Amino acid sequence: MTATQTEFASSDLLLLDGQLCFALYSASLAMSKVYRRLLKNLALTYPQYLVMLVLWERDGITVSDIGQRLYLDSATLTPLLKRMEAARLVGRARALDDERQVIVSLTAKGRRLRDRALTVPAQALCAADVASSDDAAGLIGELARLRRHLMTSLSSD
Repeated sequence: MTATQTEFASSDLLLLDGQLCFALYSASLAMSKVYRRLLKNLALTYPQYLVMLVLWERDGITVSDIGQRLYLDSATLTPLLKRMEAARLVGRARALDDERQVIVSLTAKGRRLRDRALTVPAQALCAADVASSDDAAGLIGELARLRRHLMTSLSSD
């Protein structure tokens, strides 16, 4: 056990409110509830919104590219994309050079939805009581750093 691990080895850490994982989990649940309310007018679920964000950045990409950006596998994305296709937000087509790959592209309806979604991030930040874009960038940076460290610890196993 390293000094850091020894420092954190305490029965107090078995209290629910002392758990980093619970703080993240409960904050994520609360954020999801906020987004559910914000996305209702767009007729999007939160996972669908994330896919739309990826496609608004870069249209016409593979399912695996979307999965890499969102840390989701194809088995999770495929039913989600099928529902989005049924809602006429995206289209899916096999890649001409490799039929194993499926290319996902925005439809005209999906592109138009972007303008209606422009207020969502600011509303979410207001709900989170984030005072400035610098504060938002700081929080995003810290969470990205945490994700990198966690992903690195998983790959070292």
